[in-house]
Amino acid sequence: MADPKGFLTVRRELPKRRPVDVRIRSWSEVYEDFGNDRLEKQASRCMDCGIPFCHQGCPLGNLIPEWNDLVYRKDWHEAIERLHATNNFPEFTGRLCPAPCESACVLGINQDPVAIKRVEVEIIDRAFAEGWVRPQPPAVKTGKKVAVVGSGPAGLAAAQQLTRAGHDVTVYERADRIGGLLRYGIPEFKMEKRHLDRRLNQMRAEGTSFKTSVNVGVDITAEELRERYDAVVLSGGATVWRDLPIPGRELKGVHQAMEYLPPSNKVQEGDLDKSPIDAAGKHVVVIGGGDTGADCIGTAIRQGAASVTQLEIMPRPPEARSGAQPWPTYPMLFKMESAHEELAGMGGDRLYAVSTTEFTGDEDGHVQALRIVEVGGPDTGFKPVEGTEREIPAQLVTLAMGFLGPQREGLLEQLGVELDQRGNVVRDRDYRTSVDGVYAAGDMGRGQSLIVWAIAEGRAAAHGVDRFLTGHTALPYPIPPTARPIA
Repeated sequence: MADPKGFLTVRRELPKRRPVDVRIRSWSEVYEDFGNDRLEKQASRCMDCGIPFCHQGCPLGNLIPEWNDLVYRKDWHEAIERLHATNNFPEFTGRLCPAPCESACVLGINQDPVAIKRVEVEIIDRAFAEGWVRPQPPAVKTGKKVAVVGSGPAGLAAAQQLTRAGHDVTVYERADRIGGLLRYGIPEFKMEKRHLDRRLNQMRAEGTSFKTSVNVGVDITAEELRERYDAVVLSGGATVWRDLPIPGRELKGVHQAMEYLPPSNKVQEGDLDKSPIDAAGKHVVVIGGGDTGADCIGTAIRQGAASVTQLEIMPRPPEARSGAQPWPTYPMLFKMESAHEELAGMGGDRLYAVSTTEFTGDEDGHVQALRIVEVGGPDTGFKPVEGTEREIPAQLVTLAMGFLGPQREGLLEQLGVELDQRGNVVRDRDYRTSVDGVYAAGDMGRGQSLIVWAIAEGRAAAHGVDRFLTGHTALPYPIPPTARPIA
């Protein structure tokens, strides 16, 4: 193990976030540098447990105790080899994953868990800085062609694995740049796009081809796709968003989060001088208390919003584990993300157990306020509490209430793949759909989920595709048996 006394002598420490009044003036990532010496001490807290429950917490099966020990011993080169053995893109997960591995850390039973996520991101950042991340083109080509539809983390993971297995892989993306939500959903302050671009450069050097601005199912039909390729991987996202059909929904200024966030990313890419949906000088209300809602908060603040309020229909989560969510399960806890710190810094509110009943507008049809009411918990069916109705100002509203599954029209209808009761694509244990030669990975088959699940499913789908095309495979299947999809 790293240090037999590390968990006794070293307290958990994370890099500091830059001061709120400084960081909201730019779109750069919010964390300050964290020295290698300090990180090596954090890695020493890993106890190398007899049963490493962090493996259970991580869908990728990351070899966490191994690379913690290697970092403590200053063998950073071997650490990235062990990290890459299970995770194609630790620079993404280290920044964006909510770290279920840390919730499952044995040390977390009665202390702060190991800072696994921070160790992970520092390993990959140093590996890129040292030039250790190089293209890995295949030694032998199979002559088989694979189409990957969707370039989010699931699609990119499947594409990289299949390219390295020797297949000719083409990734199709309907947006004008590769990356899916990594590109046009995640704000720059959470992950600067240079991390995505340098990984795409590696994939191009390995032989993966990318086609942008191609809407498969429209610009190219499902029949044409299957004629051109020996296998197809469906890795589009759960892009059908949940709406809020209440009076006033049609008013101008009420937008879905994924209508609001992408233009701000395009500003950072240099495509636009200013977002067409801009919060400057406006009272902003974000409906939805999850990560997407936090992204809307941070974006609105950087655009110069006059005020920001976040609404959540669920009660405020506890700050510590409840008996209903014991270790090593992933608990629903009250979070203070960087955007929430910024919200508090400007005097904004996070309101829990409230429901929006109506949007009201001005004579020009633009939203001016919304009416809310306090509600009981899920056990009451979110029953309104009498006498709690009130109105709050809002000239811009973003709906960040989650997603309902993949788009059915177009490609999925043309392919005729079977869907489950939730509208997701049905897969078997090899991630094969009901249509021979067509596979599905990530949110398209799983529903809205975490980036670690997307990468894990992309890797698992590549395993199935490779075996389908060649009759055997050396590619790993990373997902624990209890979590495999059932036909």
